[in-house]
Parts: sequence; C-alpha cells; structure tokens
Amino acid sequence: MTIHKPTPQLVRHWLNEFYGDGVSTAPGEMVVDIATRAAQWGADQELKACCGVLDDLNDGYWSKELRAARRPKPQSLKEQALDAHNRMMAGKETQDDWAIVRRALEQLDD
Repeated sequence: MTIHKPTPQLVRHWLNEFYGDGVSTAPGEMVVDIATRAAQWGADQELKACCGVLDDLNDGYWSKELRAARRPKPQSLKEQALDAHNRMMAGKETQDDWAIVRRALEQLDD
C-alpha cells in the first residue's frame, strides 16, 4: 500500500491554524511524519465507520469489497511469480520477471 504524505504546504497550513499565522519555514521530517500518521489514522477511522455501516446493512460483502479496494494487500511472492510466468508464456516478460521467479523458487523446500 502506498501511503501518500501531505504536502509541506498543507502541513504548514495546519501548523498555522494551530499556532496562528507565522509558520513560514518548511515543516521538519518529524512534523511531516506525525501529520502523515495522523492523516492515515483518520482515514482508517473513516474506513472502519463506513464498513460498520455497510455491515449493518448486509452480510458484510460490501464492507469486505470496500476494505479490499481502499487497503489492498500486496501480492504474495507466489502470486507475483504466477503473474511473471503468465507474462513469460505470453512473450511479454519484463526485466524483473526472472528475478521474481528465482526468489519464489529459492523459498521452496528442497
């Protein structure tokens, strides 16, 4: 999952709202990290609330779909290797496909 960081301008705007006007320098790395974590926490709370409402309306199908769409899980190495294999079979392999298949094979027991 890609976590998008808020822009320095947005963080500076939040700091100005909290401390009052006058924050003119770019926010430091720690401030951006805290802002990113706070934004992610808020988004997680919103997703949890939305899924709760959907669960109340049906059997949970749509909340699972929503969660999968908003918080996708990265592909396993096996899934990556199968995709790479399919590309190879179609003659459309990428430069990384051989390395992916090799890593997957290295994880197999002898």
